[in-house]
Amino acid sequence: MNYNNHDFEEVVQRGRGWDLAEAYPVLMRKVYLWMTLALVITGATAYGVATTPSILMAIATNKILFFGLIIAEFGLVIGLSSALNRLSLTTATLMFVVYSVINGATLSFIFLAYTMSSITSVFFITAATFAVMSVIGLTTKADLTSLGKLLFMALIGLIIATVVNIFIGSTGMQMIISYVGVLIFVGLTAYDSQKIKQMLAEAGDTGEVGQKLALIGALSLYLDFVNLFLYLLRIFGKRE
Repeated sequence: MNYNNHDFEEVVQRGRGWDLAEAYPVLMRKVYLWMTLALVITGATAYGVATTPSILMAIATNKILFFGLIIAEFGLVIGLSSALNRLSLTTATLMFVVYSVINGATLSFIFLAYTMSSITSVFFITAATFAVMSVIGLTTKADLTSLGKLLFMALIGLIIATVVNIFIGSTGMQMIISYVGVLIFVGLTAYDSQKIKQMLAEAGDTGEVGQKLALIGALSLYLDFVNLFLYLLRIFGKRE
């Protein structure tokens, strides 16, 4: 059987379409798998530090160590986001794991501030809310790009308000910030889910480039989940 050039191009396009159809679900599964593993690492680290008085005391009393951990967190997120193309998949994955561990160490104090039962119940509330908004982001036909830009600007305002309230110490303002934070990260979960879907749909295959895109997508959703959890904990968490 003879094929002309048009027939050959059609076969190639069908093959590429088949590759794309196979790559997308694989990469999407990796996004949620990496996000879940990161949350497990963070939770285990937080609990481990909280139940080890010597480590907890070292973080609480040594300002250099505490702020060093905070700076390391920011550095790892910025490094992953800005230098992803230059990093190998192994290096990027290792940076994500290290970030999850450091974040767990800095979050360990929630076990001292809130009861275990309230932490557990808020975690499940967060998981349910996150799941619903992620599904909405993946299935909606509406373009959430404009919403994402508004939410990003609102997030900047939220950060500024949080810094200001550190000096003011207003309980009422803190509650307002918490409710606004929940709304922002609920919206960002849907927006980031849609953005990741579009990004992975164009990845082409499950090679290193596609997997690094899935990794950065997992980082985005991980940050959405953790921040949503913390703001909900401030609202519903019961103090020790």
